[in-house]
Amino acid sequence: MKVFLTGACGFLGSNLVEYLVSKNIEVVAYTYYNSENSIGLLKYLNPKILKKIKIISGDVRDFKRTKDSMRGCESVINLAALIGIPYSYHSPQSYIDTNINGTYNILEAAKDLGLKKIILTSTSEVYGTAKYIPIDENHPLNPQSPYAASKVGSDSLGMSYFYSYNLPITIIRPFNTYGPKQSLRAIIPTILNQYLKNTNILKLGNINTIRDLTYIEDTCKAFHLALKNKKKDIFGQVINLGIGYGIKVKNIIREVEKLNKLKFIIKLDKNRLRPENSEVMRLISSNKKAKKILNWEPKYTGNKGLNLGLAKTLNWYKQNRNYISSDFII
Repeated sequence: MKVFLTGACGFLGSNLVEYLVSKNIEVVAYTYYNSENSIGLLKYLNPKILKKIKIISGDVRDFKRTKDSMRGCESVINLAALIGIPYSYHSPQSYIDTNINGTYNILEAAKDLGLKKIILTSTSEVYGTAKYIPIDENHPLNPQSPYAASKVGSDSLGMSYFYSYNLPITIIRPFNTYGPKQSLRAIIPTILNQYLKNTNILKLGNINTIRDLTYIEDTCKAFHLALKNKKKDIFGQVINLGIGYGIKVKNIIREVEKLNKLKFIIKLDKNRLRPENSEVMRLISSNKKAKKILNWEPKYTGNKGLNLGLAKTLNWYKQNRNYISSDFII
């Protein structure tokens, strides 16, 4: 199997490349072109893994480049997206260009080339603050940021191609994924890397929000299961991806304190606060559909799983202190 993976240079993308290669899947890694010819977070992969993949630089907003790069692949997983919620308040047009128009280019190219499977990546942010929990795939969509709205548009466009052109579309909707190589825009690496700077002061935004946290290994496992699933009932489906365990940010802090036997002083960082009506307070997933259709069983579950994931993530950052730079502040 040969898969075209966009957004391969990012957090989820680089981890998924590594996971798929370990499953003997041929990967064409589509990375965002830049003048420095950087391959982003792929550079932290084992050189033996890098030798097994084909890296092509480009931009999902460029239809011809994307289509030409996709030739010869059987499937596509689209991870390319602008994901930073705060920046979406300042530049919503750029999110429309990448997240919606980029998805259009992927869909058109896949349609023209006759790809057998198209996996689009959504986000739990499309639900907004939960109306009920756990959140299943029938929960109303309520995007509370321009980023979330762009992902609703992307998802809707994908489903329209399934209904209109019978394209083999599956939408995977992760809740909050965490793990090694994640940027400092996310809450867990923010906490861990402030701790690694030898300070007991944490500067954070709202610590009362509730999140459903999935360790990166479990997320990659789900994408792999979706990729190798040969049943037609996977097409036209939106599948939530979360462990079904919600935890407040302030309780994540307590777990990090226990793990490292210390006590933090919490200070408010106003730059990390969302506009009041835009803040999503509670996200807890129902993963019944993922278990039924994908046969997915997350390994890192409950409080025990969270602590194991936190320890692995912290250990990675400890081993890569010299690399904690602009790569992680995206």
